[in-house]
Amino acid sequence: AVVSTQSTGHYYITNNLSEMSDVRKPQDKKGPHKKKESILDLAPYLEKRMRVKFNGGREASGVLKGYDALLNLVLDGATEYLKESEETIKTGKKTRQLGLVVCRGTNIVTICPQDGIEQIANPFLQSDQ
Repeated sequence: AVVSTQSTGHYYITNNLSEMSDVRKPQDKKGPHKKKESILDLAPYLEKRMRVKFNGGREASGVLKGYDALLNLVLDGATEYLKESEETIKTGKKTRQLGLVVCRGTNIVTICPQDGIEQIANPFLQSDQ
C-alpha cells in the first residue's frame, strides 16, 4: 500500500500501516534547493518610475511594480521610446504606450530611476589643451 500525507508531503510505502517507512518524492532527492538571491536590491525603487534599456537599443519607462531574483521586471504604465531610424540606436521623441509589461531580465542592459537623473561630463575624455 502507498500512503500519502498532505501535511508533510512525503509518501510512505508499507504493507502494514503500523510499519511505515519514509520515502522521499523524486524531486526531493537532490536535497534542498537554495533560493537565488537577486544581485540588485530594487526594493527602494518599487512604485517609482524607472527607465530600462534593452539589448538591441530599445528603451522603456514605467512604474516598477515588481521584480525577481533574475531581474525580470514588471512595469506599469510603460512607455516605449522609439528609435529615430533603423540605422541609429538613438531614441527619438516618438513614443508608444504599452501599459503593463514584464521585462525579461536577460535582455536588460541598464535600469535607472527616471527622476533625479542628470547627465555629467565624461571624466575619461582628454581635453584639447
